[in-house]
Amino acid sequence: MTTRRPPRNTPRSTPERDAPRGRRAARADAPPRKLKAEPEREDGPQRIAKLLARAGVGSRRDVERMIEEGRIALNGETIAQPAPLLASLEGLTVDGNPVAKPVSTRLYRFHKPAGCLTAARDPKGRKTIYDILPKGLPRLMPVGRLDYNTEGLLLLTNDGEFKRQLELPASGVERTYRARAFGDISQEQLEELVMGIEIDGIRYGKIDANLERRTGRNQWIEMMLTEGKNREVRRVLEHLGLQVSRLIRTRYGQFTLEGLDMGGVEIVPRDELFQFRRYLSK
Repeated sequence: MTTRRPPRNTPRSTPERDAPRGRRAARADAPPRKLKAEPEREDGPQRIAKLLARAGVGSRRDVERMIEEGRIALNGETIAQPAPLLASLEGLTVDGNPVAKPVSTRLYRFHKPAGCLTAARDPKGRKTIYDILPKGLPRLMPVGRLDYNTEGLLLLTNDGEFKRQLELPASGVERTYRARAFGDISQEQLEELVMGIEIDGIRYGKIDANLERRTGRNQWIEMMLTEGKNREVRRVLEHLGLQVSRLIRTRYGQFTLEGLDMGGVEIVPRDELFQFRRYLSK
C-alpha cells in the first residue's frame, strides 16, 4: 500500500536494521526552537535548590525532596525549606557530606536498551540504566525518561539546571520517535494529531506523525513532539487502536542516535554543547 508521504531513500541514522528512516531526519542538524520563558538570573544569591541542582546533586525536585527528608544542612543545621538565598555552597552538606563545587556542564548521548529503568534504583530489583552505564563516568542525571520497554536516545548530564531547562515544555525541544505498531491506521488519521488530542482527561499537544512503511497490518510510524508527557506516544497510538510492539527515540533536540551501538555512551563535544546552550539562552 502506498502512503501519502513515503520516506526518502537516505542512509539510516539508527543501528536498528528494521527501523525505517523518516523524512525529518534532516531536522537533526537544525537548531531547536527558542525558549519562550525568560532566562533566570545566574549571578548573586540563589535558592538552595537551584545551587545544589547546578552542583549536580540532583534536579530541583530531587533537592526539594532531600530537604523534606532532612538530608541537607547548612553549617550543621538542617534546612527546613528551599527558599533561603545563598551566594555559595559553603557550609552546605548532603547526608553529612560537604557539597563539592560545581564542575563545567557535561552532556552525554546514551543508547538505552529496552528492559531497563530510567532510574537510580528499583524497589523490585529490576535493571536500571546505571547497571548498564560504564564505570568511571561522573555523576549523571537523565534528561527526561524512557519507559522500561522503550529504547533509543537518552541524554545524560551532570547539571541539574541544564536538565530542567531541556525538560521544560516551554523550551520547545523536539523529540522524535519511531514506533512499530500493529493495526489499521491511515496517514489522514495521523495528520489529525497536529491539532493535539485529549485522552482520559489528559491533553496532548501537537504531534507531527508520518506513516513511514507498512507491511500487511504492521507499520512503522514516525512521531515528532515537544512535550514528552508520560507514555505519550504509546497512549496516543493505543487510543487510535494500534498495538505498539517496539518504540525507539531517535532524536532529542539536535542530538541523534547516530554512531551509538546499543548500550553505548558518548560525550557531546564541548563546541556542540556550547552552541546548543547559547541558542537555548537567546
